[in-house]
Amino acid sequence: MHPVEKFSTFADLQEQFIERAHRMVWCSLTTLDRRGRPRSRVVHTIWDGPVGWIGTLGNTPKVRQLQANPYVSLAYIADVMAPVYADCIATWVDDRAECARIWNLFKNTPEPLGYDPATAFQGMDNTDFGLIRLAPYRVEVANWPHGIRVWQRPDG
Repeated sequence: MHPVEKFSTFADLQEQFIERAHRMVWCSLTTLDRRGRPRSRVVHTIWDGPVGWIGTLGNTPKVRQLQANPYVSLAYIADVMAPVYADCIATWVDDRAECARIWNLFKNTPEPLGYDPATAFQGMDNTDFGLIRLAPYRVEVANWPHGIRVWQRPDG
């Protein structure tokens, strides 16, 4: 059995989680389909403090699935000895000011974490472009073989 170190606030684990997630860049996002079956896909996230963001289009299966069930799980596993996981409540954001802010965050962050969203989404004038906002309620940072560090919201 590996030791589990528990944290009472996300802030206690946030820096290590974000550093690792940003280094790995890509993660697997799991949603639930209309029948309650898990559906995973690879996504590119960026964390802005305690909130994660995914740029996407509004007419995608993942957005429709989030409308039915907002709970998602993210797995960053580029380093199998140091994976990180985040269970989150995901919400669709199409507020143009917030979309522009996160668009610029992606665009102005150095690669590989940053990228030019226009290559995938045409431009900010694409009204179908929006964001998935990720609010974690449980985060796990593994450090094999030494154990794991976990934060979970009290009501999570």
